[in-house]
Amino acid sequence: MQGLPVRIHARPKLNTPNLLAAWPGVGNVSTIAATYLARKLQFKTLASLESVDFFEPIGVTVKNNVIEAPQFPQNNFYYWKNRRGKSDLILFVAEAQPPAGSYDLAHCILDSALHFGAKRVYTCAAAMTRIHHTEPPRVWGAATTPAVAERLNSYNLMPATSVQIAGMNGLLLGVAKERGIEGVCLLGEVPQYAARIQNPMAALAVLRVLAKMLDIPVDLSELQETAAEASERMKQMASEAMGEYIDLFTEPIWQRGEEEEEEDEGEGGLN
Repeated sequence: MQGLPVRIHARPKLNTPNLLAAWPGVGNVSTIAATYLARKLQFKTLASLESVDFFEPIGVTVKNNVIEAPQFPQNNFYYWKNRRGKSDLILFVAEAQPPAGSYDLAHCILDSALHFGAKRVYTCAAAMTRIHHTEPPRVWGAATTPAVAERLNSYNLMPATSVQIAGMNGLLLGVAKERGIEGVCLLGEVPQYAARIQNPMAALAVLRVLAKMLDIPVDLSELQETAAEASERMKQMASEAMGEYIDLFTEPIWQRGEEEEEEDEGEGGLN
């Protein structure tokens, strides 16, 4: 692809494809959703982005006393043809957020997507709210134009009236708006106190909506099982944390009595 740091591996004839881009983020919602989709629908490799233009290696690994060459995060395009005759799908999955050059990277990805014929851009992210980990996560929706935002109402999404979408999952859509490209971001709710924990529950909620939007026939049963297991682990972690909290700030009554008696015996004073 002339002028772009992209290496093309296949040249399929795609039918008005949409682009779904994903980077790691809060709860890893975007990455979980994208990688699950890629595996279940058996996406094929389309192109790869030369990461050296956007990442600076800060060290190397050593194996058997031999230093290896610097490693860069993978940034790949994949494609899937919709046999139903609907729009095909291009998937861009990145292993890491770029430390710098995010704006240029967003333009590069959009240029590549337009080269492949993409008509609309989608991303996924997390919406950190006061939701409790035992509650089913809702999905928030945001779009680059009022017209597209209006169409989101038919999917019973929470309106993103005042939300900041951090990282490339948000910036890509901001750049798409600058360039007049339609875009949508779906945000799955994540508890504020569990932002650093993998959250397949939120990813599942997002994929359910995305599958309807794009008319994608994807089996979500495996992700449902993963989400259920993760939910149970989170409940267990919360229970253990609460137990530690109680142990830290409370003590058995019989111990308290012994300590009070020792204090009484050691006290003295003038009458």
